[in-house]
Amino acid sequence: MARCFDALLGGKDHYAVDRAVVDAALEIAPGLVVATQDHREWLMRVVRYLAGTVGIDQFLDIGAGLPTGENTHEVAQRANPDAVVVYADHDPMVFSHGQALLVDNDHTHFALADLTEPEALLALPAVARNIDLSRPVAMLQGATLQHVADDRSPHRVLARYLDAFAPGSYVAISHLHSPADPAHAASAAQLEKLMLAELGTGWFRGRAEIEALFDGTEITEPGLVRPLDWWPDGPRLRARVPAQNLLLCGVGRKP
Repeated sequence: MARCFDALLGGKDHYAVDRAVVDAALEIAPGLVVATQDHREWLMRVVRYLAGTVGIDQFLDIGAGLPTGENTHEVAQRANPDAVVVYADHDPMVFSHGQALLVDNDHTHFALADLTEPEALLALPAVARNIDLSRPVAMLQGATLQHVADDRSPHRVLARYLDAFAPGSYVAISHLHSPADPAHAASAAQLEKLMLAELGTGWFRGRAEIEALFDGTEITEPGLVRPLDWWPDGPRLRARVPAQNLLLCGVGRKP
């Protein structure tokens, strides 16, 4: 999945087989490139808000994906040079690229871990030595929980992380969305079928299911919205496309 995202963002760290999956997805939803760019820009705005406005100085970016322009640590440390960022991913290729990128950054670390095992992930040295769970932390789950099947309960997985975090912590979540509108729902169903066949995971969920991921938090304004609608930096410069309706995002605060 990380390599498919890389292909959608115009990167070079993917193979022909990944490109073939992306091309098939673009046949179904031609605006996926725009939607993926929206998602990346949303993540940058969230990190900038949490590091600068809120004052969070430790970040746990789970399912980090392959390095690209404006990574979490770059955005956070621009707002606060002392901010600590720990990336976690279960893809060895992502881990290898991440370690190479961060070799000269003392405030940024990488862990090879499975997001569905919160206790094990939080106990890893790269996490336990650098994230102080007695203080507020920001956790990013960008397009990750859509890869956790219902029988593994993404809601319970997320709740276990929140239980470990101090009050005042934040969680940012984005998730593939199956809209109520029949036309958009049809595209979501086709994309889900493709992802399950080619990648083995990738479930589109309804708004209520995605909202439930924020149980135990107070969702900040503007609520659960499309990435392009979460505190945009300025006026809309691109025409809207249907694929932008296939992802919802939000930020919750643990009281």
